[in-house]
Amino acid sequence: MNAPVNLEKLLPSVDHRHLDHLEEEAIFILREVAASFERPALLFSGGKDSCVVLRLAEKAFKQRVSGNEFKGRLPFPLLHVDTGHNFPEVIAFRDRRVEEMGERLVVGHLEDSIARGTVRLSHPLESRNGHQTVALLEAIEEHRFDVLIGGARRDEEKARAKERIFSHRDSFGQWQPKEQRPELWNLFNTRIRPGEHFRAFPISNWTELDVWLYLARENIPLPSLYYAHERSVIRRKGLLVPLTEVTPPEEGETVETATVRFRTVGDMTCTCPVESDAATASEIVAETLTVTISERGATRMDDRTSEASMERRKKEGYF
Repeated sequence: MNAPVNLEKLLPSVDHRHLDHLEEEAIFILREVAASFERPALLFSGGKDSCVVLRLAEKAFKQRVSGNEFKGRLPFPLLHVDTGHNFPEVIAFRDRRVEEMGERLVVGHLEDSIARGTVRLSHPLESRNGHQTVALLEAIEEHRFDVLIGGARRDEEKARAKERIFSHRDSFGQWQPKEQRPELWNLFNTRIRPGEHFRAFPISNWTELDVWLYLARENIPLPSLYYAHERSVIRRKGLLVPLTEVTPPEEGETVETATVRFRTVGDMTCTCPVESDAATASEIVAETLTVTISERGATRMDDRTSEASMERRKKEGYF
C-alpha cells in the first residue's frame, strides 16, 4: 500500500548532526590548502557541489555579517572551464553568483583551445566533456595554479572513490592512482616539484544526500535546472536526453515533454535529467533517500562507455 508521505514529518527524522562534522572537516581542509600553497583556485561551475564548496569557503575565510551574508573576499580566485556547450541557465547563474559575491572568476574556454589547435573535434556535435582536460591544464599553466579545490565526492564514481583528499598531479597534470600519498591522522603531504600541482577535495567524504541536506539547511542558491521543470526530451538508451541544438533527435526518435530535474549539470552533450516532481531542496532530500544509483551513473552518457572511463580521464588530468 502506497500511503501519502508528509514531508514535514519525514525530514525532521533525518539526523542532521553529522553535517556539522562534515562541515568542520571541509573547513579544516580549505584552510590547510590556503596555508600550504601559494596559488590556489576554487573550481566553480555553478553546479550543486561547487556551490556547497563555495559556501564552505565563505565560512572558512570570510566574516559572517548576518544569516547567510558574508563580508570580505576569498584568498583565491574561482576557476571554470567553459566547453561552449554548457547549459545557458548554469552560465547565467555562475556569472550572477560571482558578481553578487564580488569574487574574481577565471574562465578557461575550450573554444580557445580549439582555435589554438590543442583540441581537435572529430565532428561539430562531438561531446566536449572529455576535452575539458586540455583547457584545464592550459589554464593551470597560464595562471601557475599549484592547487585546485574541487567538489568531487567519493560516492559519485569508482575512480573518485580511490582518490585522496589531497590528490597529487605530476608535471604533465596526470594522476597516478598507484602512487598516491598516505593521509594518516589528517596529516597531508603537500610537497610538490616545479610544474606539479594538487587537486583538493573538501567534500570527498560527503554523499549526494549530505549535499542536499546541507543545501536545504544553508538555503544555498542553485541554478533552476536542479528543480522540477518541463523540458523537451528524447528517450535514448534508457536516458532522457535534453533537446538542444547540440543534442538533436536522431532518425526515428520522438521528442516529448516531461517534468524533469537534473541531478548534476555539465556539458549538454552528455548530461541527462531524470523524471521528477521535486521542486524544493526538501523534496529532493526525500527523493534522494530512495535512489540506489549515483547521479553520474543515472545521468551521464560519457560514463557509460566503459567501467574504466572516468579513471582513464582522471589519469589524463580530468577533474
